[in-house]
Amino acid sequence: MRGTRSVADVGGGAGRGARGVRDGSRGAAERPGSAGAALTAAVLGFFVITLDVSGVNVALPAIGHTFGGSLAGLQWVADSYTLMFAALMLSAGALSDAVGARRAYGWGLGVFTLASLACGAAPTLGALTAARVVQGSAAAVMVPASLALIRQAFREPGARARGVALWTVGGALAIAAGPVLGGLLTTVWTWRAVFCLNVPAGIAALLILLRAGRSPRHRAAFDLPGQLTAVLALAALTFAVIEGGHGGLTGTVAVAAGVAVLSGAGFVTVEARRRAPMLPLELFRRRGVVVPVLAGFAVNTAFYGGVFVLGLFFQEQRGQSALSAGLMFVPMAAVTTHFNYLSPRAVSRFGARGVVVSGLLICALGCGELLAVDTGTPAWAVALLMVPLGVGGSLAMPALTSLMLDSLAPERAGTAAALLNTARQTGGALAIAVFGALLAGGFMPGMRESLVLAAALLVAVAVGAAALLPRR
Repeated sequence: MRGTRSVADVGGGAGRGARGVRDGSRGAAERPGSAGAALTAAVLGFFVITLDVSGVNVALPAIGHTFGGSLAGLQWVADSYTLMFAALMLSAGALSDAVGARRAYGWGLGVFTLASLACGAAPTLGALTAARVVQGSAAAVMVPASLALIRQAFREPGARARGVALWTVGGALAIAAGPVLGGLLTTVWTWRAVFCLNVPAGIAALLILLRAGRSPRHRAAFDLPGQLTAVLALAALTFAVIEGGHGGLTGTVAVAAGVAVLSGAGFVTVEARRRAPMLPLELFRRRGVVVPVLAGFAVNTAFYGGVFVLGLFFQEQRGQSALSAGLMFVPMAAVTTHFNYLSPRAVSRFGARGVVVSGLLICALGCGELLAVDTGTPAWAVALLMVPLGVGGSLAMPALTSLMLDSLAPERAGTAAALLNTARQTGGALAIAVFGALLAGGFMPGMRESLVLAAALLVAVAVGAAALLPRR
């Protein structure tokens, strides 16, 4: 199957795809059961860091009530994690290569666990946001290292493909379970429990990781200028959107916007001149790269932006509890896992172009249907209207991953995976910033404007994908 073969190639540091498989095979575990331990630790860690994205959104109103925070402050709680996750993803693979996947994953997991404890114990909204920055940074290290762990643990390609498939399912289940679990913990205990849940899970993953085989180290170039300009550009842009949406065009907002533009230009300049850039710009000459990057950005804009807005809508506008709000996402979550399995089969039968375009349009349809929702709409109807949003995203993303990896040489697999995940996380971060700014002008009008914006972006990218991609 085309999708399965491609997914098996994901992992390792940027630009080290095929080489990482060979080196990982040599460093595979000697002890019995160590391959299973590596896989279990990788899946458990990926589940937790993905759960943190969707689960926290439902807890935001409760966090606001505790600290008396504004909507802008709550946006930073969500975005500080996603922003660092996105900004550091491209170069995190180099760290995994340099120190070894097991060590990098252990470092990331340990820092993530401690940062989660700090989130749960945060005395102020500022302290919580700072801890979320650390969480997101650690999560960025964990993703490429977890995939590299799986690659080194399984020498046989079929076994490796099954391992990566289980890793992917762990992320899909986390996305599906996040809102429900976040709502349950917030209602039964407190929003702090959403973060504290990561602590025993992190400790368990670390103990399991001790049984995994040692990882080989490789020479890896770290692109510090590129990394710094990328973080500065994303952070300044997010700040300008969030603060500008709530306070208008102040001098501070104008300066932040200028910093974002200059840093973005600096990033492009640096990457064009370096011998070993973390993001080779020539990749964007390929249609099979441009389409997945734009489509991944659009899907996460709609999905994570939608979860953010709807989580607030259910609790702040409809007066539902956090648990009730989380349960509203169950039908959408149920289909998400199913269509993640269905997508590779659809790609094999119909080709990536048809699946990607269909997924984007279904996602856009979901955004359009939600325009009819108001505070008086029955809960069951709202829950059903959210289903196409999950169907479209879960249908498109595996196809986009397959398309991205099939468009590049095997040794570029790490770069491809990192670039696609960076685009997705950036879409989620900017969606929360922009949608939150729109909500500041009035919740219901802002919610509808957000849905229209997401739908328009999805349709535009779908039209572009249909024009750029071959029929098969």
